Amino acid sequence: MPEATPLKADIAHSITLIDEKDWSACAGPNNPFLGYRFFEALETSGCTAADTGWQPYHIALRGEDGCTKAIMPLFLKGHSYGEYVFDHSWANAYERAGGRYYPKLQSAVPFTPVTGSRLLAAHASDEEKRLLLRTAKHVCGELGVSSLHLTFLTGEEAALAEAEGYLVRTDQQFHWHNDGYSSFDDFLAALSSRKRKQIRKERSRVQAQGVTFRHLIGHEITDRDWDHFFTFYVDTGSRKWGTPYLNRDFFARIGSSIPERITLILCDHEGDTIAGALNFLGSDTLYGRYWGCTEMFDNLHFEACYYQAMDYAIAHGLKHVEAGAQGPHKLARGYTPTKTYSAHWIPNRGFRDAVARFLEEEREAVDSEIEYLDSHSPFRRDGR
Repeated sequence: MPEATPLKADIAHSITLIDEKDWSACAGPNNPFLGYRFFEALETSGCTAADTGWQPYHIALRGEDGCTKAIMPLFLKGHSYGEYVFDHSWANAYERAGGRYYPKLQSAVPFTPVTGSRLLAAHASDEEKRLLLRTAKHVCGELGVSSLHLTFLTGEEAALAEAEGYLVRTDQQFHWHNDGYSSFDDFLAALSSRKRKQIRKERSRVQAQGVTFRHLIGHEITDRDWDHFFTFYVDTGSRKWGTPYLNRDFFARIGSSIPERITLILCDHEGDTIAGALNFLGSDTLYGRYWGCTEMFDNLHFEACYYQAMDYAIAHGLKHVEAGAQGPHKLARGYTPTKTYSAHWIPNRGFRDAVARFLEEEREAVDSEIEYLDSHSPFRRDGR
């Protein structure tokens, strides 16, 4: 422990070593990816384990009564895959200079580029959160690893990390915001005429091809539905990054343990299920996560992953849709740029200074790009 405190720091090499009630009290109910059962499903299915390069190393701050008061989800990693904040160039530079970049410590929701707390505190105390940050640096030093990374943490937590000496990195995603729309047409009315026509054309093209959609919630999803979806997921993963990160058992586990957090959109054509998009439900946000198809149809990706999600959010009064990483093409479809944050602790002073200079330039470039994209928003300029 870095300093005297009534809290004791423990390392949990399995989430099962932390009481579910304690974890839930620290994580809160709003973000499905921070829930105990999501992490448990990742671990018990074998997706996060030492042999996959994601060894659980969670920091738990416990009080004198033994209850966990604050948690940092943490992993000892042997690579940089599944993170979506890319540091491969840092690793190459570090090793060219004679260092050993891996293993490293990573605080993240594995395989999930969704912003959320990485400093889980039951009372949302800045003091407890800063203690987690200091404890993590201490663990980094004790293990002798090259670095510690907190990815997709909140802006408020990034500021706390910066005050503790971490380097802050920014990037952007594209999110859709529900401005109190009563229908999809109500949303379209907020767009410029050209963008409105483009979206209507894309949606009508999907309809003309005879594709229909089923929205399934939780326990409505059968094993056969999951089998279909997993086929789509594996196909997309194989084409994009080689070996998919998640296995069929993981999806079975979340389907049974957190059904109320899941909605699956399946796409049918002439009696066959040909595509699907899996979404997770937060308190006010629909999170689009995984998508795939076995037959190609014009604009089907836009419809299944963006427009169907927006329809769902409007119908259920959700404020936001987050459709994953990347994708400037989302701008024309009503998704606007949103800044994301990560924080990095690098003990080696020379390497740290080099990264700090890079990040300063990168942050300026991100700010400029967001400003540029905002100026090309598809929304009407007349304010109506």
